[in-house]
Amino acid sequence: MIAYLTQNHSLIHAFRLPPRELNSGGRQMRRRIFKMAPKLQDYFPGDEIVAVKGELDRPISGLTMDSRRVVPGNLFFALPGLRTDGSAFIDEAINRGAVAVVTQKPVTLPHGKVTFIQVADARATLARVAQRYYKFPDRELDVVGVTGTNGKTTVTHLIKHFLNGQQRVGLIGTVHYDLGARTVPSYKTTPESLDIYGMLAQMRDAGCRQAIMEVSSHGIDQQRVLGLHFGAVVFTNLTQDHLDYHKSFDAYFEVKTRLFAGGTGALPKVAVVNLDDPYGRQLVARIPPGVKVITFGEHPAADVRAEAVSLEFKRTTFQLVWPGGRAAIESLLIGRYNVSNLLAALAACFAQGRDLTVLLPKLGSFRSVAGRMERIEAGQPFNVLVDYAHTDDALRNALGMLRAVTPGRLLVVFGCGGSRDRTKRPLMTRAVQSLADFAWATADNPRSEPLARIFEDMKAGITAPGKITFIDDRRRAISLALDSARPGDCLLIAGKGHESYQEFADTIIPFDDRQVVRELIGVKQIKEG
Repeated sequence: MIAYLTQNHSLIHAFRLPPRELNSGGRQMRRRIFKMAPKLQDYFPGDEIVAVKGELDRPISGLTMDSRRVVPGNLFFALPGLRTDGSAFIDEAINRGAVAVVTQKPVTLPHGKVTFIQVADARATLARVAQRYYKFPDRELDVVGVTGTNGKTTVTHLIKHFLNGQQRVGLIGTVHYDLGARTVPSYKTTPESLDIYGMLAQMRDAGCRQAIMEVSSHGIDQQRVLGLHFGAVVFTNLTQDHLDYHKSFDAYFEVKTRLFAGGTGALPKVAVVNLDDPYGRQLVARIPPGVKVITFGEHPAADVRAEAVSLEFKRTTFQLVWPGGRAAIESLLIGRYNVSNLLAALAACFAQGRDLTVLLPKLGSFRSVAGRMERIEAGQPFNVLVDYAHTDDALRNALGMLRAVTPGRLLVVFGCGGSRDRTKRPLMTRAVQSLADFAWATADNPRSEPLARIFEDMKAGITAPGKITFIDDRRRAISLALDSARPGDCLLIAGKGHESYQEFADTIIPFDDRQVVRELIGVKQIKEG
């Protein structure tokens, strides 16, 4: 559980003090606190328990799935994981004060003063218990979920921008979490279910009436959104990514489909689907009859569609058409994929009964999302953009758009993340080689994988050896690209976008592409002066 989720501090204090150290008044106060406290039995229906050792009629101070964050009185969930098993940390959790443990494995040597609850699926139980513990916040918020390989971050920020008004709108996504009363850095696109319900509860308590969230395929498959009631879910597109996890494209699509077809435990009220995407068209046929479907795209049959699209380097224009309305659109978001992102956001608002003629004037004040085709202006005589594109399809879309509006050369700095899908690496190189005049391949987030192996995979996609060079150090690669750029050229630095760090095996170092570009340009200008 992440640290900023609130816990019941009076309960924690009551658990922390041994009864023998209290006077009679203190013991009475402790008993009163425990009497009003939530109890294990409040959150575990009998049919969800395989076996139990210990009492269920006992108070708890909060929930956690991280043994390092256990405080006295906590219920600890020992979750199975891809790399480690939570059951290995049960002793640590108990030593830190956990009074109860949920596990999938039978307990052979239980601690006498701790309640052990064995369940069939610990992740599913975590989601259900978290939802109950935080008093079903998703039922008091109009929650919109956005899923798809590309575009989730831009679409969620656009929806939030359109819906923001007299009432606050919460956001859970890749860049940050907006909890209504405060905004905190993001640590995962779709957090664990315990964090999601905790954050939705904070949004509710801060006066939010809507919450927008990115929903990743990992989040769906690992039951992080199990039971969550969505007012609307949005499908942006499906391209190759995460096949190291899902193993096949069909399996990847099936996971996405669960969000729309009730596979996460609750049907959405409305499904908003990209009709330009072939998988979107397949998805429409899979949505149950009880779910309303709103489609978007440039497809002539789309409910919310764009016509007469004109793409320029600093703006995009098109005619927006929706049932009962039409309007001329001018946006600072560039590229055809941003037309799709904008349509997705407007279709989601329309699906919720919003009047688009009222919302459209807000578009003029929407500039961009951090690290999404973000233009860097530092006095240089050429264009520099930083983007999160980290799949072959995203690179092809970004470069295709820039190719059409760049009078000079199109230059690219890019890399592939380590300990992730290896099959997309040659595809990313091939996409870059097909559209860029020259590229510097470099480190992205190598993580625990040797950079030499990442480069070897990338080199399998080379089609023009004279148009690419491999540089280990990302800062050095950016510097060389800036040295090469001339007036009229465009340099795209792709892969990390808004990220402010670079991740190696056991080390995370500060590294922000945008800051590095500004620093390097400043140094070069001083030298030239």
